[in-house]
Amino acid sequence: MTASHPRHRRALAIPAGMAMATALAFLPNTAATAAPAAEQPAAASADATPLSYVVNVKGGHGTSAHVKKAIGKAGGTIVTSYDKIGVIVVHSSNADFAKTIRTVRGVQSAGATRTAPLPSAATTDMGTPKALSASEIARAESAAAEGQDPLQGLQWDLPAIKADKAHEKSLGSSEVTVAVIDTGVDDTHPDIAPNFDRDASVNCVSGKPDTSDGAWRPSAEESPHGTHVAGEIAAAKNGVGMTGVAPGVKVSGIKVSNPDGFFYTEAVVCGFVWAAEHGVDVTNNSYYTDPWYFNCTDDPDQKALVEAVTRASRYAERKGAVNVAAAGNENYDLASDEITDPVSPNDSTPSDRVIDPSECYDIPTQLPGVVTVAATGAKGLKSSFSNYGRGVVDIAAPGGDSTRYQTPEPPATSGLILGTLPGGSWGYMAGTSMASPHVAGVAALIKSTHPHASPALVKALLYAQADATACTDPYDIDGDGKVDAVCEGPKNRNGFYGWGIADALDAVTR
Repeated sequence: MTASHPRHRRALAIPAGMAMATALAFLPNTAATAAPAAEQPAAASADATPLSYVVNVKGGHGTSAHVKKAIGKAGGTIVTSYDKIGVIVVHSSNADFAKTIRTVRGVQSAGATRTAPLPSAATTDMGTPKALSASEIARAESAAAEGQDPLQGLQWDLPAIKADKAHEKSLGSSEVTVAVIDTGVDDTHPDIAPNFDRDASVNCVSGKPDTSDGAWRPSAEESPHGTHVAGEIAAAKNGVGMTGVAPGVKVSGIKVSNPDGFFYTEAVVCGFVWAAEHGVDVTNNSYYTDPWYFNCTDDPDQKALVEAVTRASRYAERKGAVNVAAAGNENYDLASDEITDPVSPNDSTPSDRVIDPSECYDIPTQLPGVVTVAATGAKGLKSSFSNYGRGVVDIAAPGGDSTRYQTPEPPATSGLILGTLPGGSWGYMAGTSMASPHVAGVAALIKSTHPHASPALVKALLYAQADATACTDPYDIDGDGKVDAVCEGPKNRNGFYGWGIADALDAVTR
């Protein structure tokens, strides 16, 4: 089924002055139903279409001959195998493949990573950021303060986390790399090129690393999302354009979204494993893993996807990476007893389903060890769209909001977040997609200050240094007299701001 607006990136590409996350469209979907297992070796039916699967086995060893034979007998073809974490990527046209392979000795779980055939049948139409015009750039350049990059005056988000003060002490270390696991990064952008780490960049869309030169870049038809995120993290302080939160660290691009804009499990697994094995210190994850917004562990397919991404993200952390992820843009309370998910599976036909967020997970956001980031606007309040939840949200950072709801102080004019765009330009976006890279940048500054710190210590410092922020009560962001969300918890650990708002100055001085 073709859909007009794939809904998997946590960014709002909206004009200045507009804001609610409900403006983002979600994609439809329906669960595929498995037929009874075949007793004979599986063969694709005449009208069968290929799907991608993950098969999870015991990690640390190569795939056993027994499992390989069973995969082939069930009609599967192995695309690649991540032996250290025991995740095998398989393509099969057998509708019974997952059900059949789950019965095989040595297979711990298995599931389809999508509900649409290969390639995905969706269309990519996420909208476009509000690009800066030549006149806006000229005005910003003429008003730039001494020592600032030309567009820095438009970046209200930097002083919001004291990054401007932090840069007087340190820009971060070039020995630290932040991987942007996303839609691809245009490393030719003048603000990104000085800090780009080619060796830690790759295209993982197929589930198998593609290391050809430039494979990590988005095409002209693909989303600028990853490039925007990369600039927020590490745009160089070089007298050109804008300034990143950590303008002295390296940034890499790990492309995991396909041309239709979907982030499928096999690609996300590949991305985390690549980061783990290429010296990455921080990963930024501003997306959810398609096609399920929430993956319920009582469903065998979705359980397998949770298991595969969990293994990959934990592997990255064991190898030294701090994994940072966006909390989502639907103003959901992720600590509530139930949430209605109207958009899954978003690559075919969705249907309303009521889920328990303690049993059904947004991955990688809700996985163990992942830093979950909520968004704030120019007035320091929870963004109108940001998901929240006591015990789920770890920390908050600027993600932008409607300029009408949260107006920045001059010279900034937009309540959205400025970032780099492919082709050497700059533009505004908003979302928890934009909040997460601010935290990734602060984590990179902490790692720069404490180069031998483990991921656990970096996270501990990140939370301890955050500026505790009390609940906004009542929270009526649009001023219509109705409460828009309820915050619970004390000043230093609540559902809107977690441990508080990230602090870049403390990251380089403590």
